[in-house]
Amino acid sequence: MAAPFLYPQQPQPAPSGTIQTEPVTVVGPQYSLPYPVDLACTRKSLSLTDGCFVITDVNDTVIFKVKEKLISLHDKRTLLDASGNPVVTVAEKVISLHGRHYVYRGGSTNDNDLLFTVKRSSMIQFKACLDVFLAANTKQSVPDFKVKGSWSERSCIIYAGDSNNILAQMHKKTTIQSVIMGKDKFMLTVYPNIDYAFAVALIVVLDDINGEGDKD
Repeated sequence: MAAPFLYPQQPQPAPSGTIQTEPVTVVGPQYSLPYPVDLACTRKSLSLTDGCFVITDVNDTVIFKVKEKLISLHDKRTLLDASGNPVVTVAEKVISLHGRHYVYRGGSTNDNDLLFTVKRSSMIQFKACLDVFLAANTKQSVPDFKVKGSWSERSCIIYAGDSNNILAQMHKKTTIQSVIMGKDKFMLTVYPNIDYAFAVALIVVLDDINGEGDKD
């Protein structure tokens, strides 16, 4: 698997907190790099085929694609690598007041392959606020990570637990081409030694929770 291309002069958003210094690995160590990783996330609004959500590096090299299952008893999305291999599977609990999602390793949905669970911090929200629990955190009394921000503005930050330590953050990127082609494009900056596949999986969950209505 090729690592995302590093472009040293790529402008990055100023972090609104403290950058996480401790390494974070959830999906796999191969997705953690010793430098910041900038990824472009592009959603094709009208696409009904595989790869409706594409993640590229700053050199436009495809790193991940998202495969959606449009007709199924379960709402399920699979994050694929550039070769089409499943990295994680995101499955939504059909009846859940907090919009609970389960993220599994590879193409599995078996309990033994559960990596983490995501839910809304509260049932009524004006801004995006998600609690993330690793599989080992069975009590789920304190989240291992949090996602906060505004989805409609494509401005969300991934924090370590209840701290101000930032793992990654996203920001909107609008171009004339993206508007003409009916694409929603935003950038995700993942800080050094943070699992960028984990960060992308959280963005996929955010997109699924908020749907196509572009709510916060």
